[in-house]
Amino acid sequence: MQSIPMTVRGADLLRKELNELKTVTRPKIIADIAVAREHGDLKENAEYHAAREQQGFCEGRIQEIEAKLSNVQIIDVTKMPNTGKVIFGTTVTIVNVDTDAEVKYRIVGDDEADIKNNLISVNSPIARGLIGKQVDDAVSIQTPKGIVEYEIIEVEYL
Repeated sequence: MQSIPMTVRGADLLRKELNELKTVTRPKIIADIAVAREHGDLKENAEYHAAREQQGFCEGRIQEIEAKLSNVQIIDVTKMPNTGKVIFGTTVTIVNVDTDAEVKYRIVGDDEADIKNNLISVNSPIARGLIGKQVDDAVSIQTPKGIVEYEIIEVEYL
């Protein structure tokens, strides 16, 4: 199986979610199932069926997280020398050549991606266009509105 790149923060968030699912969510669902069973006939017991469905989602998510964590490759850019090169985990400030609009992105794994917080997936078009480039490089990135020219003005290993 292919290793899954992840930042230290991303792996910590997954471990916290796994712990929450195992120590809080799973026991609550088991208790809900027990309560629903006491209501009698299981064939028409909506509470029971809802709790069982929740249990299926919870167990599926636990398995998914455990599989990811067993194949994780944690990349900590803070322990690497800043060469000015854009790699997984770096924070990149780019400026749109046409509009002078400046934006800062951190390149993270798929699980951590959150565009509202400027965390972009390593598999996104922007990240793919930036990986391997350096400060002062010009990059052309295919966006839904067409090709946009950016200049890399800062690469941070935070």
